[in-house]
Amino acid sequence: MSDEEHQFESKADAGASKTYPQQAGTIRKSGYIVIKGRPCKVVEVSTSKTGKHGHAKCHFVAIDIFTGKRLEDIVPSSHNCDVPHVNRTDYQLIDISEDGFVSLLTDNGNTKDDLRLPTDDSLLSQIKDGFAEGKDLVVSVMSAMGEEQINALKDIGPK
Repeated sequence: MSDEEHQFESKADAGASKTYPQQAGTIRKSGYIVIKGRPCKVVEVSTSKTGKHGHAKCHFVAIDIFTGKRLEDIVPSSHNCDVPHVNRTDYQLIDISEDGFVSLLTDNGNTKDDLRLPTDDSLLSQIKDGFAEGKDLVVSVMSAMGEEQINALKDIGPK
């Protein structure tokens, strides 16, 4: 036997899945679904009747929750679809750096510095203007499938 120590470098996370399966026929409007590897919010669902040879089909029209792109998919209603685990968390805005990153205060008092400013122009200008005016801002961060993005803003009054 060898006496040397082995170093294992693991690139894996804790094993929590980014998605879970759900039967296509049970996914409703305003639910979430993965289409072409992207987490999406369903805006329209239509179900076709069973044909001579086979399954009823569900036609999903959905919007990517991060990019806003419209995606479509058709799945047999008895088959499983991937549904992303979507979390929304509120953080208080502390600072905006020159390189486009924000500094946020978490509930337990730590800072979170790895988020960029949103690409949406109206939300971006609201955040920058409110911060410049010295308002106390709370941003809502949506996270799914390993991605995070600021998607809403609340003003909780002056500092």
